[in-house]
Amino acid sequence: MPDSNQQYANLLKSCQQYDATLLVVSKTRTKAEMEVLYQMGQRIFGENRVQELFDKASVMAGNIEWHLIGHLQTNKVRAVLPFVACIQSLDRLGLWQKIQEEAFKIDEKVPCLLQIKIATEETKFGWAFGELEELLQNQTHLLFPNVLISGVMGMASFSSEMDQVRKEMKQLKTNFDHLQSYYFKNDPAFNTISMGMSGDYQIALEEGSTMIRVGSLLFPSDKL
Repeated sequence: MPDSNQQYANLLKSCQQYDATLLVVSKTRTKAEMEVLYQMGQRIFGENRVQELFDKASVMAGNIEWHLIGHLQTNKVRAVLPFVACIQSLDRLGLWQKIQEEAFKIDEKVPCLLQIKIATEETKFGWAFGELEELLQNQTHLLFPNVLISGVMGMASFSSEMDQVRKEMKQLKTNFDHLQSYYFKNDPAFNTISMGMSGDYQIALEEGSTMIRVGSLLFPSDKL
């Protein structure tokens, strides 16, 4: 298996080929582990938990772009907003309302991705697409001008059946295209499809991902 330096180079090459962005998933990783990638030029990191994001943002370089990629409780929104460049896990109306409320208070527009449930596992979070579309048809999203919808995020099933994984990723791309055509047609900010992780990023790129979220491939020990 290639070492982490070679894996990083390979991932960057793949991203360049598909005009995509690499987000490094740094959950459970130490500052020292992350510094290795930072010194190689990596600037976009994703965390699943708010407290861990706080802890790392306070000791890492100030030019890192932090993405929250895990489930976000509404009572953590106020605290996390000053730290994040993007919330990728906007998965329910109550959270949308809370982000709007807190973003309005600080006069900021907060980039977010609509997390859509494409996997078969019940444990995965995300909008049912029909529910999301009903909300958009009712123009409810226009009530939240401080929430900048920048695209979609999804997680395929954790499965060795790559045909199933590919099918789910095709579905997310179809969802993105539909939303872009009908609800965000004149919005250049709506441009991100965040899908693909260490085990399926190549399929994700082939199916239209513009951002892959990779962790375990890049670190010496596999904790992710």
